[in-house]
Amino acid sequence: MPERPAPSGPTPESAPSPAVVAAADALAEAAARATTCPPVRTLLPSDDLTTAYAVQQLGVRRALARGRRLTGRKIGLTSPAVQRQLGVDQPDFGALFADMAVPEGTPVPAGLLLQPKVEAEVALVLDRDLPHTDSTVADVMAATGFCLAALEIVDSRISGWDISIVDTVADNASSGLYVLGSRPVPLNGLDLRAVTMTLTRNGEPASAGTGADCLGSPLNAAAWLASTLAAAGDPLRAGDVVLTGALGPMVPAAPGDVFEARISALGSAGAEFAMTTEGAR
Repeated sequence: MPERPAPSGPTPESAPSPAVVAAADALAEAAARATTCPPVRTLLPSDDLTTAYAVQQLGVRRALARGRRLTGRKIGLTSPAVQRQLGVDQPDFGALFADMAVPEGTPVPAGLLLQPKVEAEVALVLDRDLPHTDSTVADVMAATGFCLAALEIVDSRISGWDISIVDTVADNASSGLYVLGSRPVPLNGLDLRAVTMTLTRNGEPASAGTGADCLGSPLNAAAWLASTLAAAGDPLRAGDVVLTGALGPMVPAAPGDVFEARISALGSAGAEFAMTTEGAR
């Protein structure tokens, strides 16, 4: 598969505004210093998602320039439970990079993330592009090679998770890491609305939900993402991983915690948080 082209560079007319640069710099400095920063919404126009996505895009462009490889996208804020947790009423999206993928069985070193939380999701892996600005569920189904159980380990560079939708969008949709299960399942005959999810932490129930809790279906979420990205001129591509959004409330993680998500018909995905920083990136 050809390498995904980087987003086109800014022109003088579209160069990032000082506010966008200031917000991107604050988030980048927090990540580099392994500390948190105040909400960046104070630097940006109130409730302006266009500007928030400009901050995210600048962060993605800088990451690509440093040699990171884009591998897909994540959809956030799809579960009503998670929307209630964060006080928002619409989904968002962010970028996935190759160095965010954690193989099952590989512990997440302590200190790698700032304030991680775990959520269980359905992941789609595409084998066709989705170039249409009016992508349908049928388009998504036709473009999907297989799906997997997945864990997303979300994180925030914003102190205390004090975020609005502007903060989380600017902060690459509060991305951290992700774990894919090892059982690829074709969509043929599979109703993703009806799948059930249970997430355990250290063997105890921690979160639960169904496919219908993700915008009615993970496929609805993926169709929204495909249309949104195509309209922005950066469509989903063959080979992309799409994390379709949480099926239930996210759960805080601490060193020593072990998580396992079981999603009916898709199997499981697990993550362990190490007690030490050994192997931290």
